[in-house]
Amino acid sequence: MLAQEAADNSATVARHLPYLRRYARALTGNQTSGDRYAIAVLESIVADPGMLSSHDDSKVSLFSVFHSIWSTAGAPVAEAEDVISGAAQAHLAGLTLNSREALLLSTVEGFDQTEVAAIMGIGVGEAQHLIDVAVQEMERSVRGSVLVIEDEAIIAMDIEAIVEGMGHRVTANARTHAEAVDMAAAERPDLILADIHLADNSSGVEAVNEILAQFGAIPVIFITAYPERLLTGERPEPAFLINKPYTEEQVRSAVSQAMFFSSTETLPA
Repeated sequence: MLAQEAADNSATVARHLPYLRRYARALTGNQTSGDRYAIAVLESIVADPGMLSSHDDSKVSLFSVFHSIWSTAGAPVAEAEDVISGAAQAHLAGLTLNSREALLLSTVEGFDQTEVAAIMGIGVGEAQHLIDVAVQEMERSVRGSVLVIEDEAIIAMDIEAIVEGMGHRVTANARTHAEAVDMAAAERPDLILADIHLADNSSGVEAVNEILAQFGAIPVIFITAYPERLLTGERPEPAFLINKPYTEEQVRSAVSQAMFFSSTETLPA
């Protein structure tokens, strides 16, 4: 009986872990820091398997364990060895407490208001208030330039409209690996928003890696129908990842989050 329970818990954690890791990295802006918290969650569940039954939904329970650990640690954005720009630190310090967590849980991870409240241990009304506040605060804080790498014209136009509606400037839209590298070289972006599979069967991931090798740290958001393929634990992994089909709210949230961790000098402090 105990062996079966342990096997069930392992299967549950394995199913939800890639998304917990995505969430943890988005909060910290760093794969290493995010994974530390994911590991701490696993260690807590091994010590007390009953934690996975704290809510009716096992995914809510898993994220709730994360938030208990995250809150106890003081919700840090970066560890001492992590490199986060002074501008990002200043912006993050100015956000309403817990608002960024609520926004990510809702828009990127897809939890409803009741689930966000359960995960964070707050009321449903407070959860919605935090989401609304986060949207307002984050979109006011940072403006920058965005390179879109997307081979489907309608999707590219939609993303451009969303990004520019937030007050950012789209420098170009690339349809292939080669175009992406050339366009980034023509104007270094503050943020890259990239699809995985491009028009000539080239790779958006490879294009991004080539751009980063040339310019150094630039925040990247990948859009893919198969996010689990990029959440393997291997390096490098994207800190910001949204699903296809996406919603406008997901794009707006991910762009706002990613801009906070930009190290480019073009972003205002």
